[in-house]
Amino acid sequence: MRAATVSRFGGPEAVEITEVPVPDPGPGQVRIKVAAAALNPVDLAMRAGVFGGAGERIGLGWDVAGTVESIGAGVNWRPGDRVIGLATGHRTPLGTHAEYAVLDADAIAPAPVTLDDTHASALPLNTLSAAQALDLAALRPGQRLLVTGAAGGVGAHTVELAHHRGLEVTALASASDEQFVRARGTDHFLPRDEPLPSAAFDGVIDAAVLGGAALAPVRDGGTYIGLWPGQEPASERGIRTGALDVRADGTQLTELSRLADRGTLLTRVAATFPLADAAAAHTRLAEGGQRGRLVLIP
Repeated sequence: MRAATVSRFGGPEAVEITEVPVPDPGPGQVRIKVAAAALNPVDLAMRAGVFGGAGERIGLGWDVAGTVESIGAGVNWRPGDRVIGLATGHRTPLGTHAEYAVLDADAIAPAPVTLDDTHASALPLNTLSAAQALDLAALRPGQRLLVTGAAGGVGAHTVELAHHRGLEVTALASASDEQFVRARGTDHFLPRDEPLPSAAFDGVIDAAVLGGAALAPVRDGGTYIGLWPGQEPASERGIRTGALDVRADGTQLTELSRLADRGTLLTRVAATFPLADAAAAHTRLAEGGQRGRLVLIP
């Protein structure tokens, strides 16, 4: 079968389409026939060597939508089940940017019945990141949350889920995205090129990776949650700082899939690429400016 991998680090030209054996599921695992797999910034980071692994062949891809084809021992899924899932791991030989992928059975969830595979594949990483960042923030209904990068993949879902959880949400984004983030459920909007208010929020989820600049809007003793472990700013004024290390969670993803079916979570796809054109998709993502995911189709 074909899979997108890297054996050397670099730009999009480092992405290779290689022939590899079809993987077999072990105990507690399922093999998925991949229908669609979203491309994310973490894939660009893996390709560039941010997570190490020099001299290894590393598989690309975390998000997946497809159909269960075979199962290992102790698995309750059945062949033919339509699923979505998240394959975390920075240095594995095979990711989800492939014709088949093996995932732990507890890392997958039923696909939303209202979404096609292309749009469903955009859900796992971004929605799990948003949900788990909110869990880390641990704010109570009615408290004030600032979401930076609120029009992006994780940011928009954070706005949707924070609104769903009863927080008072302020979205920070480009002025051209105001209508979009208001439709996602934000209570207030701040253009990103205007000064931020001081000590106005109980917490911030920093999807735009502003770092220390995102601390000023947080009250003394509030909370800062970033999305890249190790890049969160040092604490000041008693602000609790932390960063998300997203984990696969089939139970949580099942609830997020249900919220997508209810219209609480909306997915966006900017473009699709054949798996054979994975390098071109990497180039497009690195250029920036997309409103929605880029998705690979095997």
